[in-house]
Amino acid sequence: MPTVAFHTLGCKVNFYDTEAIWQLFKNDGYEQVDFEQTADVYVVNTCTVTNTGDKKSRQIIRRAIRRNPDAVVAVTGCYAQTSPAELLAIPGVDLVIGTQDRDKILPLIRNFEQDRKPINAVRNIMKTREFEELDVPAFDDRTRAFLKIQEGCNNFCTFCIIPWSRGLMRSRKPDSVIKQAEMLVGAGYQEIVLTGIHTGGYGEDMEHYSLADLLWDLDKVEGLKRIRISSIEASQINDRVIEVLNASPKMCRHLHIPLQSGDDRVLARMRRKYTTAEFGEKIRKIHEAMPGVAITTDVIVGFPGETEEMFREGVAFMEQMGFAEMHVFPYSKRTGTPAARMEDQVDEELKNERVHELIDLSERMQLAYAERYVGQTLEVIPERTYKGAPDGGWINGYSDNYLNVVFEGAEELIGRVCEVRITEAGVNECRGQLIRVQQSSVSVPKKKLQAVSG
Repeated sequence: MPTVAFHTLGCKVNFYDTEAIWQLFKNDGYEQVDFEQTADVYVVNTCTVTNTGDKKSRQIIRRAIRRNPDAVVAVTGCYAQTSPAELLAIPGVDLVIGTQDRDKILPLIRNFEQDRKPINAVRNIMKTREFEELDVPAFDDRTRAFLKIQEGCNNFCTFCIIPWSRGLMRSRKPDSVIKQAEMLVGAGYQEIVLTGIHTGGYGEDMEHYSLADLLWDLDKVEGLKRIRISSIEASQINDRVIEVLNASPKMCRHLHIPLQSGDDRVLARMRRKYTTAEFGEKIRKIHEAMPGVAITTDVIVGFPGETEEMFREGVAFMEQMGFAEMHVFPYSKRTGTPAARMEDQVDEELKNERVHELIDLSERMQLAYAERYVGQTLEVIPERTYKGAPDGGWINGYSDNYLNVVFEGAEELIGRVCEVRITEAGVNECRGQLIRVQQSSVSVPKKKLQAVSG
């Protein structure tokens, strides 16, 4: 039986895409082995969001070539899309396929095996208008299923290369999304995480169908317990989406809404499509529609031209928002973006000081949010056995409002809906006590639970 090994860098969408590519190999009779083992084919799914992403991708590719010089080395993903020639210049890279045409990977490998000539299969992504249909019927190591609903982005923020690596907005056909959701529920998943490059933009390229329509259609999927949106822009949360958040019992009380900066002058330079006032008003409406909602965010620190005063304004705004968690990134120059060419770059040391200050603020806000739930009973779907317990017999998973809860319970409960009383709040995890297990729960089939991760 031929063997294939995968290595994925970057975002959740890349991990989804790797799962989809694996399904093609599996259906073709391949066995998957660990990337550190000898394989017949190595597939490296690359990231190009920062210059460091490119460098890491090259290191991983060289590692595969060293491990088995006779293997076919196929490189896909964002870095492959933007810089195919750079990758083909690495001796031992046999196939470069970007962020489209991945359904052709096996015929392309067979072509290479016949001719032994490196193949550049990358096309101009900006001309692509169709969503690439790649199904993932199951995830080998998760109790939450990811469902990719769109591809590409039309925003062209000044710090971001992604439209050039993923192309413009393309939405997946509604019936295809629903069909895959039903397949995932049939496989035992009770929570589906909707994901994409610009997830909240779903439907913007369609007539008479929007993200709100999709959420209502998913709400009707029998047996589905939770719908979570991986990330959504404030500008995309319109009144119809807010209506679904308010009325559908399946929508998780958790939204990840990237802020990027809490200062209007920085937002304008980033070419973001909102002001802090507009962002704040949207957050207020969401809290009103969905009491207790956890709002998490992304923040870029030290964007070119960010003065001390702008940073302070931003900190005050973030405190006012009371986020449940912030993912904090120092601004990193990405070659080929307008921000990389801006003259007033911020000193690295100053950037790091600001990053640490915001991480401290994030942890304080995280704890304050979690403390509100001590004594309350929440529904938790355990994902894994908890390694931190000295005596074993503990499990952990997420509540609908994204608290990571650790509690005493048997491994058989993984994938079931458990009612857990929160006994202790923490920054990254809370402690709880199992009250009862919902009888209607269907656990995720055992074969999917090897090395479960979040």
